[in-house]
Amino acid sequence: MEIGVPKENKDQEFRVGLSPSSVRVLRENNHSIFVQTQAGNGAGFSDDDYRSAGAEIVPTSEMAWNRELVVKVKEPLTSEYNFLQKGQILFTYLHLAADRKLTEHLIDCGTTAIAYETVEQPGANRLPLLTPMSVIAGRLAVQFGARFLERQQGGRGVLLGGVPGVKPGKVVILGGGVVGTEAAKIAVGMGAIVQILDVSVERLSYLETLFGSRVELVYSNSAHIEAAVKEADLLIGAVLVLGRRAPILVSRELVKQMRPGSVIVDVAVDQGGCIETLHPTSHTNPVYVEEGVVHYGVPNMPGAVPWTATQALNNSTLPYVVQLANFGIMALEVNPALAKGVNVQNHRLVHTAVQEVFPDLVN
Repeated sequence: MEIGVPKENKDQEFRVGLSPSSVRVLRENNHSIFVQTQAGNGAGFSDDDYRSAGAEIVPTSEMAWNRELVVKVKEPLTSEYNFLQKGQILFTYLHLAADRKLTEHLIDCGTTAIAYETVEQPGANRLPLLTPMSVIAGRLAVQFGARFLERQQGGRGVLLGGVPGVKPGKVVILGGGVVGTEAAKIAVGMGAIVQILDVSVERLSYLETLFGSRVELVYSNSAHIEAAVKEADLLIGAVLVLGRRAPILVSRELVKQMRPGSVIVDVAVDQGGCIETLHPTSHTNPVYVEEGVVHYGVPNMPGAVPWTATQALNNSTLPYVVQLANFGIMALEVNPALAKGVNVQNHRLVHTAVQEVFPDLVN
């Protein structure tokens, strides 16, 4: 099969769909890989690295896109819509619940669109291709949050770890899944006061075995969220509802009650976000101030660490890419987990969760 790897066009997105080592595995399976020139530069992979692995380097996006299988990292941008075509398989993060325009175009063009974030293994919320980036995003959320708490960056001037004689900063995390857990690990390591809110008592019990008394674990409801958010120096949105838009948990009125210069980092922004006042930003312009609070809403946070993120992503995606290359669309019958990742196929919106977001697009 011919596999295309375009260069990512999203603002400062330096990850790449396939690493040279993944290309080598695919070549060993007798597939042809076409990598757009400089696609891997930002992640530390040169064109020569890809040539050595057996890829053909092509000069334009179109030449990488015009293949049976296209492997990317982020969703196609408007400038790439013309490259989508019937009979093509697209394998990438899509987050369609927050992007009606892309959803409509994928339906119109007839591409089979498989989203990393909805590939689901048996068992509750086992999302093997979302997990590695969630781990990275959770860890980065605290790293970035600590940075923008600095006074020179517009924050309150709070050191999360505090110093002897001065209390640490408080980190409030909405959601105790992978993102929330990883954020808590970093915040605890920095010496911050950490609170996690989650609706699952079972998950809170697991987190207690992980953190013990180092993290305050609170059942998530409107009263508890309100009390926690008012006291937060750093508020992290870490909510995930598979395939659906994230619910709004923090209203504008509640944001107004936060201390001036506090920071919000909403990792759920690529699914619409769980903070009413937050909208997507970019690595070039990552923050803005609203209601006196610094808001960070970069939807491709792991793009800041592309060398690590590309390899972590490929470690998880490669077995599925190999199956798609070996079996084509029949791979969906071979692997039920992969089949659950299909969002759009044969001009139809097929993923149940996304259908609930856009019921008028279901035919």
